[in-house]
Amino acid sequence: MTRLFSIFAAMALIVTASSSAANAIRIKDLVEFDGVRGNDLVGYGLVVGLNGTGDGIRNAPFTEDIMSNILERLGVNITGEQFRPKNVAAVFVTATLPPFARSGATIDVTVSAIGDAKSLLGGTLVMTPLNAADGEIYAVAQGTLIAGGAAAEGDGARVVQGVPTAGVIPSGARVEREIDFDFTKLTSIRLALREPDFTTAARIETAINAKYGRVVARMLDAGTVFLDIDATGAISPAHALGDVENIAVEPERRARVVVDQRSGTIVMGEDVRISRVAVSQGNLTLRIEERPVVVQPNPFSDGEAIVVPRTNAAIENEPGIGLAEVQGGTSLSQVIAGLNALGVAPRDMIDILKSIKTAGALHAEFVVQ
Repeated sequence: MTRLFSIFAAMALIVTASSSAANAIRIKDLVEFDGVRGNDLVGYGLVVGLNGTGDGIRNAPFTEDIMSNILERLGVNITGEQFRPKNVAAVFVTATLPPFARSGATIDVTVSAIGDAKSLLGGTLVMTPLNAADGEIYAVAQGTLIAGGAAAEGDGARVVQGVPTAGVIPSGARVEREIDFDFTKLTSIRLALREPDFTTAARIETAINAKYGRVVARMLDAGTVFLDIDATGAISPAHALGDVENIAVEPERRARVVVDQRSGTIVMGEDVRISRVAVSQGNLTLRIEERPVVVQPNPFSDGEAIVVPRTNAAIENEPGIGLAEVQGGTSLSQVIAGLNALGVAPRDMIDILKSIKTAGALHAEFVVQ
């Protein structure tokens, strides 16, 4: 019996450890390392090779200007010429320069029409410099565009699916300038939590210090943990962060209910709780219907036909769910079971949740999109 009890105790410990490990998340998925970030790039360019779906020059004169400038740089003089192409479109090109990107590396770019072009399908982006916020050129983009939609039209109808006026070029830009940042000289770094929380920050501090067996991390506030790289004893900052970012921590999440009124979607967090509350819900519908009647004059008379209004008005009051009691839930499954007992549609459930929150019985942050 003693051996059997020991086996069951060991199994219980394994299950508990597995459950805890399943909720643990790597630090790299919870924080951003201060200074290790991307930089936004933007450029103004031209897409050519369109099948008559480009900008109308009359409505987008800047397209003609940039086309003239490009041709002049290539040695083609079109001054005074009537230039009315329909297969070119002016576009904005955006990209993100990732951290530690080196010269010669390639990055993805997004291309978006800024004129009245109908579609960028089949177009090619001409060499476009990409600038950062400091005005310097960090990459150059060029390549065949992959648009995310389709369009077809005739004389009397037009069909558009997706967004054919925007697209991407995978690996469409080449890095020409590197960000001047010497990572090897860092002696300390701050870990910025993506979702600030005192409990999560404290757990990150405890987990890092437990790994090294000494104090190398210190929580500064709910969103910042200070890491002393020299105290870790790593041979470089890169090695230190490589060890720290894979430490598993169980984050603490705020109780939150997110609703999307357009689609009727409701998402609840694990820590959502609801107090015992009574709910009544019903629908009141007012219907007004106009059925005018034309009254004709008697035969062979001098009268004229008149329109007599006829209005039917009615009020419909649906019985609804009556007064239903929702038991207080101590777990997410109990909360869901209590709300499902109301038996209403998702859009009605959103209104009920709003009312429960107003009554103070919903103990969670309520986010409406």
